[in-house]
Amino acid sequence: MAGDPEMSPRAWEADVVLLDGRSARIRPVRPSDAERLVSFYSRVSDESKYLRFFAPYPRLSDRDVAHFTTVDHDHRVALVGVLGDNIIGVARYDAVDDEEAEVAFLVEDAHQGRGLAQLLLEHLAQAARDRGFTRFVADVLPDNRRMIAVFREQGYRVTGDVADGVLRMVFPIEQTDTAVGVLLAREHRAEATSMQALFDVRSVAVVGASRRQDTVGQRLVRNLVLGDFTGTVYAVNSQAEAVSGLPAYRSVQAIPGEVDLAVVAVPAESVTDVVLDCAAKGVRGLVVISSGFAETGEDGRQRQRQLLGLARSYGLRLVGPNCLGIINTAPTVRINASLSPVMPPRGKVGFFCQSGALGTAILESVAQRGLGLSTFVSAGNRADVSGNDLLQYWEEDEATDVVLLYLESIGNPRKFARIARRVARRKPVVAVKSGRSTQGVPVGHAVRRSSAPQSAVDAMFRQAGVIQVDRLDEMFDVAQLLAYQPLPRGPRVAVVGNSDALGLLAADAAAAVGLSVRDPVALGADATADDFEQALDLALDDPETDAVVVVYAPPFEAGGEDVAGVLAAVGEQSDKPIVSSFLGREGVPELLQVPDVGGEPGRGSVPSYPAVEAAVRALARAASYAHWLGTPAGEVRAYDDVRTADARRVVEGVLVSSPDGAALSREQSVEVVAAYGIEVWGQVGAGSADEAVAAAAGLGWDVVLKAQADRLKMRPDLAYVWRNIDDEEQMRQAWQAMTAGMAQARAGDFVVQTMAPKGLPVTVQGVEDPLFGPIVSFGLAGAPSELLGDRAYRIPPMTDADAASMVRELRSSPLLMGYRGADPIDLARIEDLVQRVARLKNDLPQLVSVDLPLVMASPDGISVLDVQAHVAPVGDSRSDLLVRRLTRMPGDTIPS
Repeated sequence: MAGDPEMSPRAWEADVVLLDGRSARIRPVRPSDAERLVSFYSRVSDESKYLRFFAPYPRLSDRDVAHFTTVDHDHRVALVGVLGDNIIGVARYDAVDDEEAEVAFLVEDAHQGRGLAQLLLEHLAQAARDRGFTRFVADVLPDNRRMIAVFREQGYRVTGDVADGVLRMVFPIEQTDTAVGVLLAREHRAEATSMQALFDVRSVAVVGASRRQDTVGQRLVRNLVLGDFTGTVYAVNSQAEAVSGLPAYRSVQAIPGEVDLAVVAVPAESVTDVVLDCAAKGVRGLVVISSGFAETGEDGRQRQRQLLGLARSYGLRLVGPNCLGIINTAPTVRINASLSPVMPPRGKVGFFCQSGALGTAILESVAQRGLGLSTFVSAGNRADVSGNDLLQYWEEDEATDVVLLYLESIGNPRKFARIARRVARRKPVVAVKSGRSTQGVPVGHAVRRSSAPQSAVDAMFRQAGVIQVDRLDEMFDVAQLLAYQPLPRGPRVAVVGNSDALGLLAADAAAAVGLSVRDPVALGADATADDFEQALDLALDDPETDAVVVVYAPPFEAGGEDVAGVLAAVGEQSDKPIVSSFLGREGVPELLQVPDVGGEPGRGSVPSYPAVEAAVRALARAASYAHWLGTPAGEVRAYDDVRTADARRVVEGVLVSSPDGAALSREQSVEVVAAYGIEVWGQVGAGSADEAVAAAAGLGWDVVLKAQADRLKMRPDLAYVWRNIDDEEQMRQAWQAMTAGMAQARAGDFVVQTMAPKGLPVTVQGVEDPLFGPIVSFGLAGAPSELLGDRAYRIPPMTDADAASMVRELRSSPLLMGYRGADPIDLARIEDLVQRVARLKNDLPQLVSVDLPLVMASPDGISVLDVQAHVAPVGDSRSDLLVRRLTRMPGDTIPS
């Protein structure tokens, strides 16, 4: 692909996060980088130059510079790592032959050890794969231990030999499971570290701090100071001497000490100047409270793109813009860098939301319930830092036991599902996804359009183990149970209370949400604390009980302190969850708290709900999560008979002739799925009765005649399929009946196919969604799928456990399992078929749809009767699995 050296493939441009949590930029080199390259080389030590060129090489000649900056983006490719306007690393390959390329790297000494070389190798390998190369070779001096480690620790199968004092390393660059595992582990470490830099801060600068009351800048300073921030607060205001008793500085650079975090509250058009000021000071993170960005229209979107590009290019992570801010309640930090005057109590819950206005209401509700938070982030327009980044951080954060997400949009749902599934194995993740019925995206959020149905989105949450709830209050209901009580081991619930009516109400509510309820224990209105203690002990000791719901409605003016003491004492000792409706209170009342070492509510505290229905719903969510947690995750099956290269050859061949995409012929579709072990029954086209007779005779009779053309399938007055045709007379009768009223049958209107064994018709489909990437669905063919929407969805990669649960979650699944005495269908073969389609869709994004519209499933196996497929070019929705990169705003470009 030789061409203009200044016009490099956009897919090779990326913002990345280094191991120390700072961002950088990777892009192809350009001739205009000549001065930058010379400057970069002047900062590299003599030792690093020697290790690169195997000899003293103090400076680059003009010829060297021209050679290194002019490439063809095909047989000669070079990528540079950029920070601000400076090149800090270079990686390149030069083709040896059509399959092998020689690679070399050089990283500025000041930036070695930050993981830049590994990132450059990832991106260079992807560029080489794009150009058809399969193998890298590198000549390295044995003393260059760092570079040797880069190659050996990348997850590739490296071989090496020493000759003439030089180590020659050779390795294939295919994306093996090991290489992907290394990539994801480094991604997790880097992104978690970048979030830690936002929370563990010792100094904060408020840019736009104001002396005027009721201004954003003044409120930020006040909240930081009154929140007892343990570090230093700096006020930045070019027009003032002091703000709220703090000395004011004209700029961030004028501050005498180090600044870890800058909170920005200046007009939108001034924010970019603040970014440059912060970058020059060495600030690591920005929280941009200012509005006036993407939420205001196209001019604002352009301003937001500029802000994001500038922040990332200088190594800063960005929260916002148009956000409420961040909070960390850790005693060693206690930072309230937000507009909310409410500093929530310390606890074990991490909370992420997007809307600033909603964030204030959330914090107030949290405080009223007594639900403690570890950290809180309101991301506003979510230009950079997203829920995915926070999940990476919370996964190993010892201060967080429960994760809460209020998601108005999901910028990279494929990555979200991957990370959430891993996090949910360690701690519960509870999410509210707004806009479920409308699929709406808030103004200011940059998200690719999705055509996935809501049921597919819900399936993604279930597959990842995320506890999805419909409302904020239900999220808090679930959170206060998960934060303080153990998970139930099963769905069996005992109800203990002093109100018969409320006890029965609790039992009915439990049964309605799928819990198994024993007869409620009615203690009577005059029940004492001892009565409650005895009943609770009996219920909790019962091996047939997994959880207890306690209802206490005190008679007359009784305060219930004695009963509360019993509940708290029993809750502290119990390994089974206890929830209550105590005096109709909400949250974790002080009477029911078991204080931790810091005096805050700790494990064993008993949550209370104003209505027993809410308590039971929360318990059902916890039981469902516990069931998911106890179910083996399964494995992604490896298929020895899969021939990915053969299928890719067909797909890419069609795209060469039809760059905008095209439907595959039946022969091409059959060839693609056959490469993944899916055998499709043959069929013979017929344009006349004579052709149909000849086709049936060739197949040995016992055939069907099927209308293929959509214009015929949509005719309710015509039969779509004529079955059990055994001779010429029957075929001619079938032809006459099916073509009655037609002007003339055309070639391709009808096909003849051997009769499949009797069975249940099912359908499997895989599509490429612009936002979610690959989605696989399964259902019964015909009315159950088309009219009732009874389809199950999963996002590849799909484990065997995913396939098993997918097949069984259909409402019509009893038909597959021997309904009314019928023989059960061979579910193992269906699950295998679903996994093969998932593997196909995961491997080939350009196969934008593959549909098996009619699969006959029987006790003896499956018969795939038809296949349809379509190919088209796709964007970069899956690029984060090939190389590490941060998500960009749609329409964003990486500037020079």
